[in-house]
Amino acid sequence: MFKGFHGRCGACMLALALTLGAAGTAEAKNPMVGGAPMYASKTIVENAVNSKDHTTLVAAVKAAGLVDTLSGPGPFTVFAPTNAAFNRLPPGTVDTLVQPQNKGTLTAILTFHVVPGTYTAKDLMAAVKQGGGQASLKTAQGEPLTVTTRGKKVMLTDAKGGTAVVTTANVMQSNGVIHVINGVLQP
Repeated sequence: MFKGFHGRCGACMLALALTLGAAGTAEAKNPMVGGAPMYASKTIVENAVNSKDHTTLVAAVKAAGLVDTLSGPGPFTVFAPTNAAFNRLPPGTVDTLVQPQNKGTLTAILTFHVVPGTYTAKDLMAAVKQGGGQASLKTAQGEPLTVTTRGKKVMLTDAKGGTAVVTTANVMQSNGVIHVINGVLQP
């Protein structure tokens, strides 16, 4: 135990937790996503480009012309599909979507993964509880995204009934938060 902390009172336990948090590891402050640390001082785009698990998403964001938007002040909550999630789409889907003539469709899909505001997993779980088992978030694309929970897992359901699970939550950014998901959602 640290000097001055006897571990019996709530205030002491809080002080200990704050002390450990302040002296915590870089991993706690900067979670690793796709093999790269995610810095809370950087924007969504500045961090995402370093994740080897999000190269498809980054390429799609560039093709859709959304780099400036997601580099802006926000705040944004981004549900970020991994490369593996994109790979589960039918063959050729991503190649087709990033073509200039499909920019509108690509933009609609990507903005369906963005919610204005900052919503942590705790916020999402509280909204689900308050909503009697589910919550609805209005995406930047305009369509609602349904949020449910199973135990401590946050689950998303799109307009077509497709689902994705948050696999890494609360990756804080200077302009919002990223939640890594295991599926690509469709408006």
